[in-house]
Amino acid sequence: MPNWVVSLAGPRRVSLEPCPADPLGPGQVRVRTCYSGISAGTELTLYRGSNPRLSKDWDDASRMFVPRQAPAAYPVVGFGYEEVGEIVEVAADVADRRPGQVVWGIWGHRAEAVVASGTVQPLAAGLDLLTAVFARPGAIALTAVLAGDLHLGDWVGVFGQGVIGLLGTRLAALSGARVVAVDRVPARLDFATRFGARRVVDAAVDSAAAVLRGATDGRGADVCLELSGSYPALHEAIRATTHAGRVVAAGFYQGYALGLGLGEEFHHNRIQLVAAQVSGPTPAPGTAGRWTGPRIAHTFMDLVAEGSVDPLPLVSHVVDAGAVADALALLDRGDGDVLQVVLRF
Repeated sequence: MPNWVVSLAGPRRVSLEPCPADPLGPGQVRVRTCYSGISAGTELTLYRGSNPRLSKDWDDASRMFVPRQAPAAYPVVGFGYEEVGEIVEVAADVADRRPGQVVWGIWGHRAEAVVASGTVQPLAAGLDLLTAVFARPGAIALTAVLAGDLHLGDWVGVFGQGVIGLLGTRLAALSGARVVAVDRVPARLDFATRFGARRVVDAAVDSAAAVLRGATDGRGADVCLELSGSYPALHEAIRATTHAGRVVAAGFYQGYALGLGLGEEFHHNRIQLVAAQVSGPTPAPGTAGRWTGPRIAHTFMDLVAEGSVDPLPLVSHVVDAGAVADALALLDRGDGDVLQVVLRF
């Protein structure tokens, strides 16, 4: 395939556009993309036009969103963060990478990329290439689990059983937690059982708070992980949590908090609410100096390599990159049978 890149000209206006090849500089490698996974969270906010970075600028110094200086948010070119590919060229000063090596990293939805050699990681021998598109989603899930500070025997509610939620269920179960998985899609709850959930709750039918309190003699969950980005789900996670327990808000919430009542259980039960976000020097609260972003991603891929986590069943659709508009529209509809959608280059 020629050197193509995915471009958003505006909300729901996506196309695959040709782009020139970048020159190879010192310390760099050229990677030809094999697969690129599409995020059903962050990327859909760009696709729908709801991402705050489209209307505001992020200021690194103050760590605040500030009024936007640039005249236009679009086009957004080369977004994406779930890539795997083959190195086809290395700079003369690069000794730790070689042509033909399969690597994973973040370089966006594009057929080819030139990146610093240290930003791409070799895929463990014997692994299916598709497993590598889960390195970043797995890191997001593991960040939430680390932020929850889970302990053996804890009752943990995991709200949202999309790709990241299902990985969170698996990782929480591996941590020794007794997991109650919550979603509105029965097929995803079936996956959650396969991934180690003790119980599942169809949120369209039952109250997760009632189930978790019933399972714990009325006490409530020790920790709840909210991975759907839904304010009503965050409210229910707070309701489900024991007095002075912890709720990890790891979803990418959009707009104002409709459906979240902080004057109710949150206030009266003194719930500890923490945010988990995969970027930054300390992605998981309370892990400063130990769990860096690279360590989290590498740990997740180590768990995949040793067979503790098998993300491949979560790949629901693999489509040619030329059909990227159809792929994003598929995710945008929110059908329950759609999990990880992958572009094939």
